[in-house]
Amino acid sequence: MPRNEIVIDAPPENVYETLLDASAYPQWVVGAKELRGVDRKWPRKGARFHHKVGAGPVGLADSTKIKDKKANRRVVLEVRTRPLGVGEVELDLKPKRRGRKTKVVMTEHFTRGPLSWIRSPLMTAGIAARNAVSLRRLRRLVASRTGSR
Repeated sequence: MPRNEIVIDAPPENVYETLLDASAYPQWVVGAKELRGVDRKWPRKGARFHHKVGAGPVGLADSTKIKDKKANRRVVLEVRTRPLGVGEVELDLKPKRRGRKTKVVMTEHFTRGPLSWIRSPLMTAGIAARNAVSLRRLRRLVASRTGSR
């Protein structure tokens, strides 16, 4: 299971707010192309937002659901790239420097579908590389929203 970490120069509440902003998802998640819609109940547990995922001209319409959340501490998402797979992404937020910074720990694994059957160091490395870029984008996005660096 790929695990990535990054420290963001903003308090956990700013990072959490960005993670719960469905419109921000395509701005920081590598492979997310376009937001197609958001459930009225968003960001409550069980609510979804609908998007396109893919690379280049290839895209699939699917959705992401909030499985769990704890204010300013944790967001767990069910991510879908069907028919290839369904996965779970956990984003844990840990305050640093008296709450002025946030350590984000991101883990991802496939739970269903063909991609969940593959146990390959190459696939794990690919997901880890993609998530490292996503976390750097998240750091830049949070900084642009909060005026931090």
